[in-house]
Amino acid sequence: MLYRSALLFIGLTCGVAAEAQSVVYRCPGPPVLYTDALTPKEAQDKGCRSIEGTPITVLQGQRPRAPAPTAPGASAEPRSGDGRVDPAQQRSRDGERRKVLETELRESEERLAALQREYQGGQPERRGDERNFQKYLDRVAELKTSITRQENDIQALKREISKLP
Repeated sequence: MLYRSALLFIGLTCGVAAEAQSVVYRCPGPPVLYTDALTPKEAQDKGCRSIEGTPITVLQGQRPRAPAPTAPGASAEPRSGDGRVDPAQQRSRDGERRKVLETELRESEERLAALQREYQGGQPERRGDERNFQKYLDRVAELKTSITRQENDIQALKREISKLP
């Protein structure tokens, strides 16, 4: 009796292990799909093929190259011992960045002022090529969109400038 129950247990565990090993299918199409969730009938209907027994190709990736050594004292940027940029160099960069942002802010404010002059509070003058009223309305809508975009750009530039030390 003990012998029969042991055989029954072994048979059941082998059956479960066989079910756990399912077939993996490669299904065509963008993107190519690899799945083990299909039945053989579904795989055949979708044009999927079993990848069982197909050779597996493993490609070795290239290791990143170390940076080329520089001559002593020829460092592009002065750095302190812990890998940080020299404080004087950082102040210089921050100053340059502030100048660029302030110049861009000034130019954006000038563009905004020009757009607002042309927009005239929602009643810009009609042009000669705008005999069709819809063309005029389209230009007015485009002006309003441009003004909103410039205002958003100015706010973003002011936020960036306020973040600088």
